[in-house]
Amino acid sequence: MNRLSTSWGAYDLTRFPEDPRDQLRAWSAADAYLLRHLTGEEDASPVGLTGTAPVDLSGTVAVVGDRWGALTTALAGHARVPVQITDSFLAQQATRANLARAGHAPDAARLLTTRDAPPARIDVLLIRVPKSLALLEDQLHRLAPALHEGTVVIGTGMVTEIHTSTLELFERLVGPTKTSLARQKARLIFSTPDPARTPGPSPWPGSYVLPADSGAGAGLTVVNHAGIFCADRLDIGTRFFLKHLPRARAGAHVVDLGCGNGVLGTAVSVAEPGADVTFIDESFQAVASAEATFRANAAEGAKAAFVAGDALAAVPPGSVDLVLNNPPFHSHQATTGATAWRMFSGARAALRPGGELWVIGNRHLAYHVKLRKLFGNAEVVASDPKFVVLRATKSR
Repeated sequence: MNRLSTSWGAYDLTRFPEDPRDQLRAWSAADAYLLRHLTGEEDASPVGLTGTAPVDLSGTVAVVGDRWGALTTALAGHARVPVQITDSFLAQQATRANLARAGHAPDAARLLTTRDAPPARIDVLLIRVPKSLALLEDQLHRLAPALHEGTVVIGTGMVTEIHTSTLELFERLVGPTKTSLARQKARLIFSTPDPARTPGPSPWPGSYVLPADSGAGAGLTVVNHAGIFCADRLDIGTRFFLKHLPRARAGAHVVDLGCGNGVLGTAVSVAEPGADVTFIDESFQAVASAEATFRANAAEGAKAAFVAGDALAAVPPGSVDLVLNNPPFHSHQATTGATAWRMFSGARAALRPGGELWVIGNRHLAYHVKLRKLFGNAEVVASDPKFVVLRATKSR
């Protein structure tokens, strides 16, 4: 747990799932900089302008991309029911926990996902700049109709996260854009809505067909909503995995864990329509992509479920025959093995005796060490100079 101090008060914040050993903060200098500007504590106006008056928060305030709920938690009680819009199930759960810890009622903020309809009118739009430029583009397209001439639009991010292309998106989809001076390696973005701009519909989702050399995925149509990793092509790790994908038996319960666009689980279903496939990801955009990919390829009557959640937490123990996993090893800008460990330990609990976890990862990540600790075994199914496919079997 770590404390964010503001002129509104101090907030003890955690990420989700909460882990007392986790050294990563649940807020950043970019969050703190934005809050100082909102309260009038610090003049963060663009170069050449001045102004230290607090931002009027009496209208509809929307917070986009709030990574662990720091902004929403601080705004609750000072804005009229702030609306959080996030692509992350984990960020949404962290926000609920942080709001409760701060003493706020559950309805102190309205929590939406990137798949929900945004408010019809937004008076203050606050955007934590995401890693994915495509996700930012999609969200600005979706939010533009809710902006009006008087809407205050402020983006925030670390200096390394804000590029010329970021500013060009704000300029093109919102209006004239300027930036603040940097503070603690963070920067603010100020855009003035231009009523003459008509951004039109978002260019997302996109789709492509996998080529013949894609193993079990050959010929599949892949659908990607904005923000999905390698949205315009198949990433090389997944391509390698598809060439060594196990075949499920009829009636088997298969989980595509961290499913992304769902190509792995869809390939299993196409090869064996009698399998029951569950697609799980913490990204709402990913789950929507997986469902679209499955619908575009699966046989009529093929069974599937689509879950935005925390790894396998919602899957009953001992109910799964096969888990397919390409775990991420980044949490925003931080490199961490915590997510992979949580996925692997969750898989062991969810598998039936004799069930298998198949994992692909970069060779240097040494996932076989973690798997042997958990399962007592880890077999190399296939490898190349960059990737390795591993199989771990639950003995009991």
